[in-house]
Amino acid sequence: MKLKLFLISGLIFSFQSCDNKPGTKAPEPSSIVATDENTKELKESLKDVAEEEKRLAKEAELNMTTMSFNVLNHEFGTVKEDTKHLYNFVVTNTGKKPLFIADVKASCGCTTPKKPEKAIAPGKSDIIAVEFHPKVGQLGRQDKTVTVTANTNPTMVVLKIGADVIKNPETSARIAN
Repeated sequence: MKLKLFLISGLIFSFQSCDNKPGTKAPEPSSIVATDENTKELKESLKDVAEEEKRLAKEAELNMTTMSFNVLNHEFGTVKEDTKHLYNFVVTNTGKKPLFIADVKASCGCTTPKKPEKAIAPGKSDIIAVEFHPKVGQLGRQDKTVTVTANTNPTMVVLKIGADVIKNPETSARIAN
């Protein structure tokens, strides 16, 4: 089997392209040389890109708004493992354009945030619901974050939740049975 592969490989490499004559080398690619003309073209192209970036930034800025929260931190206090705890952060559009909450992400799988599905009109409020559910064995001090991304400057705000998680006797009894 190895001999057949070796022979086939040798035959393939022994054939040459119809374009190449035996003993001749393939032409080497020419190098790129900076000329006044292509340097000018590059500068114009970069200028066009910079202008487009400015236009897009200005357009994005026109759609920017501001937001505020009732609080940035919430403390659940002492809670038992394997129990659900809910908190609603109130977000208010303090700007003049509609507020779009693009994303809300938690720092841990034990924390589940839910964002408003619709835009928030200027002067109006909505909630970002956060559920904290410490798993069995997730004991002690727990500090988690929820990152909110929106059409604001800055684009991200970090909300924080915290709790001291203690052993849950009911959970321990269920696991033992």
